[in-house]
Amino acid sequence: MKKWIIGLLVVAAAVLGIGWLTMDKDMRNLAANLPTDRNVLFWSIAQRDAAFRTMDRLPVLAKANIIEAGEKVFPLPKGAELKPGIDVDAYMKAQRTAGLVIVHNGQVRLEKYGLDFDGNGKWTSFSVAKSLTSTMVGAAIKDGYIKSLDDKVTQYIPEMKGSAYDDVTIAQLLTMTSGIKWNEDYEDPKSDVARFNEHKAEPGIDVTVSYMRKLPREAPAGTKWVYKTGETNLIGVLVSKATGKKLSDYLSEKVWAPFGMEQDGSWLLGSTGHEISGCCIQASTRDYARFGMFILGGGLVNGKAILPDGWIASATTKQADIGTPGKGYGFQWWTYDDGSYAAQGIFGQGIFIDPKRKLVIASNSNWPRATDPAGQDGREAFYKAVQKALDDELASFPEDVK
Repeated sequence: MKKWIIGLLVVAAAVLGIGWLTMDKDMRNLAANLPTDRNVLFWSIAQRDAAFRTMDRLPVLAKANIIEAGEKVFPLPKGAELKPGIDVDAYMKAQRTAGLVIVHNGQVRLEKYGLDFDGNGKWTSFSVAKSLTSTMVGAAIKDGYIKSLDDKVTQYIPEMKGSAYDDVTIAQLLTMTSGIKWNEDYEDPKSDVARFNEHKAEPGIDVTVSYMRKLPREAPAGTKWVYKTGETNLIGVLVSKATGKKLSDYLSEKVWAPFGMEQDGSWLLGSTGHEISGCCIQASTRDYARFGMFILGGGLVNGKAILPDGWIASATTKQADIGTPGKGYGFQWWTYDDGSYAAQGIFGQGIFIDPKRKLVIASNSNWPRATDPAGQDGREAFYKAVQKALDDELASFPEDVK
């Protein structure tokens, strides 16, 4: 807490020293709504509105690694505007949406912004990052850094030996079926998800490893699904140890630069300097849509596969039953029984992919609550409205055009 207070004083001094007028509007807004602690789960709506677009620009909140983009940009040409049959402005207002990009057949059919955000800005991903992290596991297998999903976690993170993770495989981490006890209640300040980012690591041990290796087992490995952000952080540590590379650099090398993201991204770091791989990539809404296009296109970069054969099919189909009819969990992707799937983050972040319709919907928002039921229901209804609009379009085409 003392370090946080000192950080606030430094920021205040910087604001006074640099001058209010020399700061851009996002930094001025952040200075006016600076969070009073580092736990995003308990910030006010105004604080989140300000910080979600600037979290990588203020070291007192978190340091970050750059995810470098390349020189070539993957094109997103504009297509005919999609009319999903609902009031999109009203939907975005209800969702508190900052950015919405809909790509169909490789063309941007709808792009709108709110909350004084625009296409040049970057918004934090929260758990959307989980799907990018799991994709790096596939890349590491393709590159030969990881032998098999059946390998034990401790083969790559030896500091986990002697913990409840001794019997856990990489596949069980990816599907959240480790059987390790965990509380992901975003509104409980004593939950694991609220406490583990503030955990003080043991000397010389990564903060995620330090926290996770002390957790108890509640079910045999592979038998019970429980959503655990800490385990995605552990996946990121595993990939870095296997490859010998920073996770941000590996993502840049395999996807961000060669596929053609428009802007550098950034990845926030935990207290011991590793990317918070279950969270916290900062990128533009269009670049989130591009990642959706990368997955939709089979994980190809310049015609070359960077993922093992069958990886995307396995990753994006139900591997674990989550107790919700019509839905499941893959390799860090939420799956739907109709063949679509999504990367999802708290407060309304998402990349929805529907292969049958060649559809990607990227959205960034700031819901009033981390897992806001009204927000979730509204977003699901919007996805269905977009799917119906595309089906109606196709039905209206002459048979020889379909």
